[in-house]
Amino acid sequence: MIFYFSGTGNTRWAAETLAQATGEHLLFIPEEQQGRCEYTLTEGERIGFVFPTHGWQPPRIVRNFIKKMHINNAKGHYCYALTTCGDSIGVTMAILNGDLRKVGLPEATGLFSLVMPESYVCLPFMYTDTPEKEQRKIARAQEQLKEFSRMIVNREEGEVHIRKGPAPWTMSHVVGSYFNGRMVTDKKFTVDAEACIHCGKCEKVCPTGDVSLADGLPTWHHDGSCTCCLACYHHCPKHAINFGKITRRRGQYYFGHEG
Repeated sequence: MIFYFSGTGNTRWAAETLAQATGEHLLFIPEEQQGRCEYTLTEGERIGFVFPTHGWQPPRIVRNFIKKMHINNAKGHYCYALTTCGDSIGVTMAILNGDLRKVGLPEATGLFSLVMPESYVCLPFMYTDTPEKEQRKIARAQEQLKEFSRMIVNREEGEVHIRKGPAPWTMSHVVGSYFNGRMVTDKKFTVDAEACIHCGKCEKVCPTGDVSLADGLPTWHHDGSCTCCLACYHHCPKHAINFGKITRRRGQYYFGHEG
């Protein structure tokens, strides 16, 4: 089983690639968390967690899902985790394994990170990559994912291929804790009514169903389901959606876009 979360598509591509390599089912965490979250593995089946790094931590939606989930026969099954990031992941994987231990699941012994095009643009120093840098990152990730897939297919334990970056503990436990505790919110999203063409793409791409149309314009539910993945912002064909004022002159990106 591969449990995954994705907003702008980087992680979905990685998860789909791993599913094809392993022949195992993809389970989308926002959909799974609506049910009982109870699972039984087939003989030899792997346990995979594939997700983006949010603020040098696993996304809150992933951590909450792990708290709720139960695998009846997890003992003895190979467990791995792969995270996508714009640059580095801090101690994201240590946090993930701590969450797995708390619910009695095996720790991930294959740990992998893929540097992918940047999509978080809500801080003064964060921008989307240039088209040339996007292409370089994706080309490099494609080569890495081939090797990571081979290791996962072969259930190779102790493989750690992650990019922690500088001051990893501080980035995850200080900066990341503030980010995920205070900055993951839909309350700063706005829409330029004159630019909006009422296409509904924002509603369609939101992974948690936090966006709906009212009189043709997107509205956010403010119910705690937003992950701040920015899928609504990046997919808007007219750049009519913004997060506060800071994204008005920022670029847009989603995996597979043209340009």
